[in-house]
Amino acid sequence: MRVLKTADLRSKKNSSSTAPAWLDTIIKGDCVAALEALPANSVDVIFADPPYNLQLGGDLQRPDQSHVDACDDHWDQFDTFQAYDDFTRAWLLAVRRVLKPSGTIWVIGSYHNIFRVGALLQDLQFWILNDVVWRKTNPMPNFRGRRFTNAHETMIWASRDENAKGYTFNYDAMKMANDDVQMRSDWVFPICNGGERLKGEDGKKVHPTQKPEALLHRVLMSSTKPGDVVLDPFFGTGTTGAVAKRLGRHFVGIEREQDYIDAATKRIDAIVPTKAAQLVVTTGKRAEPRVPFGSLIETGLISVGDVLQDSKKRWKATVRLDGSLDHKGEAASIHRMGAKVQELDACNGWTFWHIDKGDGFKQIDDLRRQYRENLGKAA
Repeated sequence: MRVLKTADLRSKKNSSSTAPAWLDTIIKGDCVAALEALPANSVDVIFADPPYNLQLGGDLQRPDQSHVDACDDHWDQFDTFQAYDDFTRAWLLAVRRVLKPSGTIWVIGSYHNIFRVGALLQDLQFWILNDVVWRKTNPMPNFRGRRFTNAHETMIWASRDENAKGYTFNYDAMKMANDDVQMRSDWVFPICNGGERLKGEDGKKVHPTQKPEALLHRVLMSSTKPGDVVLDPFFGTGTTGAVAKRLGRHFVGIEREQDYIDAATKRIDAIVPTKAAQLVVTTGKRAEPRVPFGSLIETGLISVGDVLQDSKKRWKATVRLDGSLDHKGEAASIHRMGAKVQELDACNGWTFWHIDKGDGFKQIDDLRRQYRENLGKAA
């Protein structure tokens, strides 16, 4: 896997290569500067795990006086809340520029920062779709005994603006993964541990806040499609890249710490992508492209003058040039005519009307399905 510097990225912006130079790479450098070197409207989904600004007051110790390996790294430290807000505003503006109009962003945080991030998201015209609570099965205890155990983190999922259209949400796949029950906004996973936790030669954690791959798996399965580009502006040890590669998505990570880049590179290079056929997920009708009845006439699947009937052949209607149906001198759409002949308020014309095109008497919905298949082959 390649690692680029921000300066290298700028020099390759005008490359004639089909695939962008930055695709499936780690960009070393400051996240805002690196983002400014990426083209606008170039990524489908962003997963951001920014510094939490934990405001730790001295070392943490267990009751037996042993040291707690908490997050006290320099990159998580800010002098004031205003400094943190300025930093947050800068990177949110930068990611908003590279996010496609139909894209979405996930931001994860704790009570230290997530409310400040949420307010800034709204200030910058992002539109919050959900807040998702990651409930940890094995959280770190509160060793001082002065507060509740911090047993969860919050993720905000947002579109680029209020009027964003066409963002990906694999509703049916998430329902299937949840035993045919709608997926809720509280997710239960353990924190990253065991063999998944990256450790250095000294046995210490490479990164203090490495996220579990199970969490990213659900995030990407719910809100991306194979081939989508996922950006992580705080790449760390590469959990987002590892899961994206495994699930057939592209990624771009931004990270300034060389130790994290080295660990992420080794980790992602070892990932074996899932076969394309196994990446297909369950979809429902709401995920299918809309097909007007007139499109079937335009492509010859139904002809002007064809006669449509209900399943029991009680009513007949003739197809007109504009896609309306004629029944006893009155014209209406397939839905309104279906309702009219039955004296009902509404009707699904696609399943009500049938036709015989020489290969059996079948619903016109079968022809709509054929149209979609042809559309997919052409694409």
